[in-house]
Amino acid sequence: MPDQNASVHPFIRGGKPAEDRWELVRDEEAALPDSPAIVPLARWHASKRGHELAPWLSSDTELTPELAEELSGAPLIAIDFPKFTDGRGYSLARLLRERYGYDGEIRAIGDVLVDQVFFLTRCGFDALSLREDQWLEDALQALNAFSRAYQPAVDVAEPLFRHRMREAVERVEPALV
Repeated sequence: MPDQNASVHPFIRGGKPAEDRWELVRDEEAALPDSPAIVPLARWHASKRGHELAPWLSSDTELTPELAEELSGAPLIAIDFPKFTDGRGYSLARLLRERYGYDGEIRAIGDVLVDQVFFLTRCGFDALSLREDQWLEDALQALNAFSRAYQPAVDVAEPLFRHRMREAVERVEPALV
């Protein structure tokens, strides 16, 4: 049976509240809805892979170059967080973005909490389907919880120390001219 994702789960795309037209189908055997559906990877593999079906990856998916190539044509890729403590989905998103150059939507699904949203976006997620008991307003505030990050990531490739060094040089150079 499809998960009524659009009506139950708070949803953010591109840092803003959004309407979710995709339905999450977790059961391999469930009938597909008339609307676009996110289906398990095995079911997506067996389908015709049109623009109306997208795969979701379990957190233990081994992302090989061959699989990444197949996924490159997907309209979106959802990554499941079976428990909020399972961090393997962060790695999958970074690999998809940085190593394999996937530029489509990467969506976090499952046990996604407000506490995770800032870090999820840093790793390459641009859509977040929060657990149904999470507050959308809190999640939107959490996206801007930190003004700067020390580490490089998908969203900002330059580490903070290098940015600060460049700013210092730019301030000194005009004074030397």
